[in-house]
Amino acid sequence: MKTARTLVQSNDLVVYEDLQVRNMVKNHHLAKSISDASWSLFTDWVDYYGKVFDTWVIAVAPHYTSQDCSVCGTRVQKSLSTRTHKCHCCGAVMHRDHNAATMILNKGLKSTVGRTESKACGQNDLCLSGETPLSKSAE
Repeated sequence: MKTARTLVQSNDLVVYEDLQVRNMVKNHHLAKSISDASWSLFTDWVDYYGKVFDTWVIAVAPHYTSQDCSVCGTRVQKSLSTRTHKCHCCGAVMHRDHNAATMILNKGLKSTVGRTESKACGQNDLCLSGETPLSKSAE
């Protein structure tokens, strides 16, 4: 709970994979570690604190996040034991988890394109990081 709150409060946007934890727990090799980590409970708290602190929290489909290249989008098949992502198309080389994290962020950012929601006060958030609407209008 504390980690979820800190995560949401220290970021303007939180994007995570919408993993089907129930299906993953059916794998007997993963079941104990997944249950111990309480993944679904953690994401529930992240969603909750996102609403409380007016922070965008986006769950993206987990399909191909570790297979697709985060630089060019080419699908690069690899086994779970392969820890390095090497794209044969653009030449990108990085840790598999770094590539997947970038893909998750890219999917989340893509889902926000074209949104025009306003904040609760009715004013669009047009401020740079660290600015407030009041300090912006005083310039």
